Amino acid sequence: MGMLAGYAGKILRVDLSSGAVSTELPTEEKLRPFLGGTGYAARILYDELEAGTDPLGPDNLFILATGPLTDNLVPGGGSLSFCCKSPLTGGWAEARVGCDMGGTLKKAGYDFVVLSGRAERPVHLVITDGRAELESAEHLKGRTVLEKNALLKESGYSEYDSLVIGPGGERLVLFASVMVGHRAAGRVGCGAVLGSKNVLAVSVKGSGKVVPADAAGYMKAVREAHRIVKESPNTYGFTELGTMGGYEACDAMGDLPTKNWQSNSWGKGAQIASHFVEENFTGGTGCYKGCPMKCGRKVHVKDGKWKTPEHDGGEYETIGSFTAYMLNEDVDCAVHCGYLCNELGIDTISTGGAIGFLMECAEKGLLTPEMTRGLDLSWGNASVLPKLVRMIALREGVGDILADGVRRAAERIGGGSEAFAVHVKGLEGPCHDPRAAKTLGVSYGTGNRGMCHIHPLETVAYDASKFDFGLRPFGLQDPEEFHRWEERGKGTALRILQDAGMLPEILGTCKFYMYVGITPREYAEMLSALTGWSITGEELMETAERATNLQRLFNIREGFSREDDLLPERVRSAPAFGTYAGNEECSVRDFDGMLDDYYEARGWDRATGAPTRETLVRLGLA
Repeated sequence: MGMLAGYAGKILRVDLSSGAVSTELPTEEKLRPFLGGTGYAARILYDELEAGTDPLGPDNLFILATGPLTDNLVPGGGSLSFCCKSPLTGGWAEARVGCDMGGTLKKAGYDFVVLSGRAERPVHLVITDGRAELESAEHLKGRTVLEKNALLKESGYSEYDSLVIGPGGERLVLFASVMVGHRAAGRVGCGAVLGSKNVLAVSVKGSGKVVPADAAGYMKAVREAHRIVKESPNTYGFTELGTMGGYEACDAMGDLPTKNWQSNSWGKGAQIASHFVEENFTGGTGCYKGCPMKCGRKVHVKDGKWKTPEHDGGEYETIGSFTAYMLNEDVDCAVHCGYLCNELGIDTISTGGAIGFLMECAEKGLLTPEMTRGLDLSWGNASVLPKLVRMIALREGVGDILADGVRRAAERIGGGSEAFAVHVKGLEGPCHDPRAAKTLGVSYGTGNRGMCHIHPLETVAYDASKFDFGLRPFGLQDPEEFHRWEERGKGTALRILQDAGMLPEILGTCKFYMYVGITPREYAEMLSALTGWSITGEELMETAERATNLQRLFNIREGFSREDDLLPERVRSAPAFGTYAGNEECSVRDFDGMLDDYYEARGWDRATGAPTRETLVRLGLA
């Protein structure tokens, strides 16, 4: 299908302003240093976007990115990433969704789709076996996610894989998601960027094949990867419990941000988890066809006030955001709020963070009657939560303030609320707490997309749970050598963990397979047979380091520096209540020293946080 073995071999470009469609062929010289996914997308954005580009303007680019291992045969290969400049942070944006659509896009003939400009009216991009067309999407306007999907099927696209944005994306909520069914590519506002371009849906159908250089060798490597996954003792936990399996343990170890980060534990982990399993969980599912781990959840609320149909949802982050963040003990309501976020197309973590922030503003008397409009914003009040979700997605009342994220909300509300608007680079904090394990704090600070636990990696698993991800052969220190609250000397370990976590984003796979035995060695075996290139695990780690640095350069060009890598004081402070109340050991005391260790390990300038000339030369980025 293309010039490069293992790739579709084409990039589709769509100028939404003019309607012009074109293709280009990436060369091995340009592609191999970054391989694909968010690595090669970083190259496109860095090369083609000017500094200061308005994220919601027509000059921003929106990229659908697959990786060379985006293939349903590969463990975790059902992936699709989106890359652009974030309207929430003003910096690098990437978001991944587990689905069949990535593999379908490659079968349709494209590794990447690059959208530029802005359509005058709502459009639906349709890609069918090497052909792309823009159709009217007026009939989709204002509809919820599942309504849009139903209308697409009725319009003749039942055999296509489709993505849509919800009303939140249409109204440019800065943390709007891109939705594939009820699977979300969230956090950084990719849905708002699509909304700004007037793209309400993309549908893809493909019947082609991506041909490996060594088909027999590729299948052998793929089968070996499946064997490792099947035999891993961790696979069972993912399949049976999914991400919510860790809720009780996170609460116990001080890894559950509570009451807008005033504490790192709640003491109600067992209660919440038990209700979820007994009342809300209906079964496990894979987010793409062929997933051997099936960590996705099907959940519902059978009846009562928050009756909710069965849907994909109920992940740890969603439930944590709508329970502990705001002291809400009504799990049914939390599940319902997750469903609403998916239907309206907004990120569950940032939505929960924004509501927790608002409740603290109310407690401190910082909100005017015009803002509250009679809403009871007291901690733990479940009845107000669905209302606030809708207000945010539709930009109504105080929801319009929250829809721009907590950083901007604090600027508008004032009164010292900046002190408890928890974010890094503008991205709200997720449901893992660096007071449980110190490397997470630096990972939050230096993550290219902001305060994120999974991009590039949830390092609590290393520091607190002593899990090495099979990275010891690549220089990772034995986690048993460190106490989880020890701060200095972890810079090199964090660099290796982050680079390893970057690999699935580049290759187009699910990151959770790192927890069940898939290491750079297995990725290299599959990739070598697929492409015909002789690739080692060490080369892959360098590729990931190169992508990390290029994304860092993207942020630096937008004005980011060491100051933007700092962790909020509240997140560094000893918890105000809970199991670890007043415990100074778990507080982050020497964040600057930890940052220095990390910069040194990265080869970045200590004063500015910029990669040094020597680092750029070594990585071929000079």
